[in-house]
Amino acid sequence: MSRRTAPFAGFEWMIAWRYLRARRAEGGVSVMTLISFIGITLAVFALIATLSVRAGFRAEFVDTILGANAHVTLYHATAMTEAGTPSRVIEDYAEIAARIAEVPGVTRVAPLVRGQVMASAQDASAGVEVFGIAEENLRTIPRIADPQDSLGDIGRFTEGIAIGSGVARELGVSVGDSIRLISPDGVRTAFGTSPRVSAFEVVYIFTAGRYDIDRTRAYLPFEEAQLYFNRDGVADELEIMVDNPERIEAMYAALLRAGGERAILWTWRDSAGSFLRALDIEDNVMFVILSILVLIAAMNIISGLIMLVKNKGRDIGILRTMGLTEGAVLRVFFICGASVGVAGTAMGVLLGCLFAIYIDEVFSAVNFIAGGGVWDPSIRGIYDLPALLRAEDVARAVALSLGLSFVVTIFPARRAARMNPVEALRYE
Repeated sequence: MSRRTAPFAGFEWMIAWRYLRARRAEGGVSVMTLISFIGITLAVFALIATLSVRAGFRAEFVDTILGANAHVTLYHATAMTEAGTPSRVIEDYAEIAARIAEVPGVTRVAPLVRGQVMASAQDASAGVEVFGIAEENLRTIPRIADPQDSLGDIGRFTEGIAIGSGVARELGVSVGDSIRLISPDGVRTAFGTSPRVSAFEVVYIFTAGRYDIDRTRAYLPFEEAQLYFNRDGVADELEIMVDNPERIEAMYAALLRAGGERAILWTWRDSAGSFLRALDIEDNVMFVILSILVLIAAMNIISGLIMLVKNKGRDIGILRTMGLTEGAVLRVFFICGASVGVAGTAMGVLLGCLFAIYIDEVFSAVNFIAGGGVWDPSIRGIYDLPALLRAEDVARAVALSLGLSFVVTIFPARRAARMNPVEALRYE
């Protein structure tokens, strides 16, 4: 009675290693092995690089939304005034803000005055959106109080105006210069309403990290904005910040009750939800497409193993007559194919992780080679190409690559195991 060896014994690894190293003249398929290895490496690298860039883009986009905008904005429904004109201003904003501040999870409530005006300096002009806000509330906005880059002193906010770096660049101004704000809804006279023109000193310039914010946003002290926009004693909206913006839906009902009968809420998901959903769909589609590339690369293993089985038919026959079982032969060729998949996956993971870690250096090199202008922030919305390396993305890529590599290896390995030794040796 023959003694059975344990699966994946040392001699099976030895035979598989000799087959992988064999030159073509010796019946090996080293060229096909190399092609399979390169294909899987590039496919896994592309998958990890794409997933990390997509994750980084989404994280950067969400961070700029939450870091420079309200998590929830409270408006009032339109009502008719005593003069018979429609109005949406919030007259009792202090009382409403106090009630909302008591809602569990709310970290800050700030009354705002908002308006769109024309800003001009010297011969340049630009349309800007002005936010009237108190200094203590402005200091709690992360992307404004602690931006990527800034000029001036936010402590002097009550003395002038704070503008985005894109506005400053468009107008050609810096800290200490003056800009004029021109509003069509200005001074009311007996002959109608005349445009209001006021000059403000630029005391603070911020770079929030979003092109559309830096290009259009300006902040005025709350009382100054009330005077400029004819909002004496009222606010246009309430800016609400919460401790967990991702679960804002759970707070919606409580915020609505605290806001009163005329309250209308607009969350950050309402403003960016469609874009985020589009990103999620695009992520899933990209994963499917790149998974097909991994499958195509793994199919090269089948081609290489089929050629190897054909070239090693005589060896298989000899090994079988010496007592090697079908299972042992299957494991030998499974090791041949799986080793290529494991090595290619490992190299692809290494390259993909290095790409995500050194994305700035890689992008700078590409931008230099292309002569600049590769990334247009006015189109992309953010200034740099971000990458976020997540363990779950790497795990998905590894599981996909190894799973496909192992599965496709089984079929040619079974063919080798079922080869009839008599037929294999008949013409030898």
